[in-house]
Amino acid sequence: MRLELPDGLTLYIARHGQTEANVQHRFQGWSRDTPLTPLGLQQAADVAAILRRDLGAAPAIQMIASPLPRARLTMEIVRDRLGLPLDGFATDNRIKEIHLGAWDGLTDAEARAQSPMRFDARVADKWNVRVPGGENYAEVAARVTDWVRELKADTFAVSHGALTRILRGLFAGLDGAAMSALDEPQGVVFRVRGSQVVRLDP
Repeated sequence: MRLELPDGLTLYIARHGQTEANVQHRFQGWSRDTPLTPLGLQQAADVAAILRRDLGAAPAIQMIASPLPRARLTMEIVRDRLGLPLDGFATDNRIKEIHLGAWDGLTDAEARAQSPMRFDARVADKWNVRVPGGENYAEVAARVTDWVRELKADTFAVSHGALTRILRGLFAGLDGAAMSALDEPQGVVFRVRGSQVVRLDP
């Protein structure tokens, strides 16, 4: 079923800036957090510039971040660039990254060497197949759907690659395979009204 915002409500959502784990192509879920790179810091500033262009300076909009440090730091940079207090945002566990369990911190090759059958099964069906000790896409979709359905005001959120991919897929009514094929860009904002998702670039 396609996810849809109520009439008159707008959601802006961005991925955190690039981290060292992103550069190293390592899984980065709940238990592993690496610093933002210089590019990641610039991407957070780019997100702020996009929001300023769309909403003006110091916008009166609800702001929510994943509680993971890379998302919180991205939010703090955005708020600083918009002239807002750094701590004036909420966090919500429902927009945390997918839980990557035993594979957190591993590369694809390392994860496949650890559990080749599970790795290949997950590549083929991320919707249903869990990472060992972690989540599948269906479980992430359930928690982020619950979060979206509670939104009562225009909101800007900072989350993560897999979660924003899944959320965009839910608004588009995609199946798990099509969701998995979506990109995970950084330094951009996705604006959602109804079920329409528009990418806003710097």
